[in-house]
Amino acid sequence: MQKHTTRIFVYAMSILLFIVSFLYPISDNVFASSKNEYYNETYRPQFHFSPKQNWINDPNGLVYVNGEYHLFYQYNPFGNTWGNISWGHAVSKDLVHWKHLPVALKPDDLGMIFSGSAVVDKNNTSGFFKGKKDGLVAIYTSSGETQQQSIAYSTDQGRTWTKYAGNPVIKNPGIKDFRDPKVFWHDETNKWVMVVAAGNKAMFYSSKNLKGWAYMSEFGAEEGAQLGVWEMPDLFELPIHNDPKKTKWFLKVNTNPGGTKEGYRSQYFIGEFDGTTFKNDNPPDTVLWTDYGKDFFAAQSWSNVPDRRIWIAWMNNWQYAEKIPTNPWRGSMTIPREVTLIEIPNKGVRLIQKPVEELKQLRKEKYMLKNQLVIPKTNLLSKIKDDTFEIVAKVELDSAKEFGFKVRKGEKEETIIGYDAVENKLFVDRTSSGETDFSEQFPEKFEAPLSPKDGKIKMHIFVDRSSVEVFGNDGKAVITSRIFPSPKSQGIEVYSIDGNVKLNSLEVYDLKSVWKNNE
Repeated sequence: MQKHTTRIFVYAMSILLFIVSFLYPISDNVFASSKNEYYNETYRPQFHFSPKQNWINDPNGLVYVNGEYHLFYQYNPFGNTWGNISWGHAVSKDLVHWKHLPVALKPDDLGMIFSGSAVVDKNNTSGFFKGKKDGLVAIYTSSGETQQQSIAYSTDQGRTWTKYAGNPVIKNPGIKDFRDPKVFWHDETNKWVMVVAAGNKAMFYSSKNLKGWAYMSEFGAEEGAQLGVWEMPDLFELPIHNDPKKTKWFLKVNTNPGGTKEGYRSQYFIGEFDGTTFKNDNPPDTVLWTDYGKDFFAAQSWSNVPDRRIWIAWMNNWQYAEKIPTNPWRGSMTIPREVTLIEIPNKGVRLIQKPVEELKQLRKEKYMLKNQLVIPKTNLLSKIKDDTFEIVAKVELDSAKEFGFKVRKGEKEETIIGYDAVENKLFVDRTSSGETDFSEQFPEKFEAPLSPKDGKIKMHIFVDRSSVEVFGNDGKAVITSRIFPSPKSQGIEVYSIDGNVKLNSLEVYDLKSVWKNNE
């Protein structure tokens, strides 16, 4: 009887599945595929780092050692708004797939664990690693009644940490905002250098052992954008056009709170650093933005990476960071980017950002077009539906005044990634991108100056469940933006206005999720 009942049940389910498949046929979309249920909540990024749950903000302590990239980050272990700030921790072997580790640094009698950096103490200058080749030292801000700089060390590849008994190593000098130390070894002067944000400027300190620090100089009180206090500095030397004999020093800081339209933004300076002072190459009122969107903040670069400089940023903005509609987590990181410098005639040395090559391993199905004319009111991509994908486009200007892509397109929502050929501007318009009513400062259009090269524009676009990152002309202009569309909005459109443009080449890749249950 039991076997007979089982047969009837299986037969009935087969008929039901046939009826369901007839009424709701499998989509013929180019990129139709099943998704892993893990890390699959609405708006959950599929190839950006985000915590399993709770709040995150700034990346911290980025260091590469023994084949592992360490990502520490500002973390609230107890909720998805800011508070109880500790250092969360994850590691990766390829900058793409991440393994979550236990919280690394927790608040203590000196206060919460604010942002900072980490280094490999290769020569045991600190004395923490007797009998060992080297170890990791984290330098962070203890934020209690005042903000002071402290250190901790690890002898087991960052899995456990011991706070230095002599903390703080730099006491507060009477400045309210005194935080986010970035430390590196300066070969020419044979010492550790720290740059720390201090109100509306950066201050520089030096040390021989990471414990005792001496003040050297300061920079910035009357330089660049003075829209608020400075935060999260980073300082490193980069080659120009990949020529190791021709270099400049690159100093990045964030503005907090920033202007109403700009939000909390990140700016940079190009100049010289002699181990003691930084000198700006540009006039003091020159403002150079790292990113023209609102969601690239607190970028920090990995230390100890051979032959290239890679950084990552918090993909959010304090204007609405605690209001974005995600759960049970809130906050994520950008994709990692390799940074270099180029010299632009009549402008000087400028930053270039490109997605790291390791991201190419996520590419799955590919849709290609070559030498196709984009005509108004037509869509060459009408068959593609996707919510996590990459676009690589080379466009030859013609008569169109505007062209670009509409992504995460639904009945009433879309995010427009376009180029204004009249004003020579790359832009992202998220005013109708989906959920926007959680903040009146969210639905905006962002623009970046970008001139054609040989009459052509390149766009490299990454679209995830709740973000777009756009790299124009090989990273000369970058726009990062959060979006919160309906999961059903998966249309993609290539468009032109008031004329035609030619797609010299177009590649669209479906991208795999980086998250698995056993990660």
